[in-house]
Amino acid sequence: MIRFKLKDIQNLPDERGIDIQYVGVKNVEVPLIIQRKDKDNQVVSAKATMSVALSGELRGTHMSRFIEILGEWGQKDLLGVDIEGCLQTIKQRLNAESARLKFEFKYFIKKQAPVSGLISPMGYECSFEGILINDKYNFILGVEVPVTTLCPCSKEISDYGAHNQRTLVKLNVSYAPQQMVWLEDLIALVENCASSPIFPLLKREDEKYVTELAYNNPKFVEDILRDIIAEIGKMPEITWFEVDCEAFESIHTHSAWAYHQQTRD
Repeated sequence: MIRFKLKDIQNLPDERGIDIQYVGVKNVEVPLIIQRKDKDNQVVSAKATMSVALSGELRGTHMSRFIEILGEWGQKDLLGVDIEGCLQTIKQRLNAESARLKFEFKYFIKKQAPVSGLISPMGYECSFEGILINDKYNFILGVEVPVTTLCPCSKEISDYGAHNQRTLVKLNVSYAPQQMVWLEDLIALVENCASSPIFPLLKREDEKYVTELAYNNPKFVEDILRDIIAEIGKMPEITWFEVDCEAFESIHTHSAWAYHQQTRD
């Protein structure tokens, strides 16, 4: 059999001399192992984004190597367990100074209705993101939590009733490597700062409860944002965080929105 050596276009020099911060693959579907707080594991369907920094001297990176590395890590049952190790491999195989890996997935938690006690699974959009620059590793844990907020102004000025919104809170945190922050705890933190949590299953007695709970606990987006910041202040293990709150207004065409980012010593 005659073998021909195929030309490696990616390794050709590039005359423009422009460094690229991130180049790689996106929306790669993979099964991901998630460690639950109850010590059990949950396997979820995730979409991976993998990238490296590319020197201005090179025309391109080796896209197929990203997929190869994901496959190897998946066979070892390490996807989602050892993101730093996976990044080290990416950085080494692609000869890059920095590498980035993000998994986005839906994580399910069993939620119990407040009065009837009925249990049903509820899915939350979550993410794991690792960034490795030289030998410095940073991990970001993310959750998106839908909640109910009820407008304090509407309650105050109305003779009866008040308008409410479904509000989406996006919370991303970094923490010291020797510490552990659980998805369940971040989700509960956000829900406890809202006018009311949202449930996948409610009977009439449950609906009455959450409606009255929200009415007795009105919140602007500013209120829920500040309450979340105050609760994070009780978690010294968190070194950086950002919170994004968007209330999808029921009586306006626009949303109410608040955002905060903070680095802690």
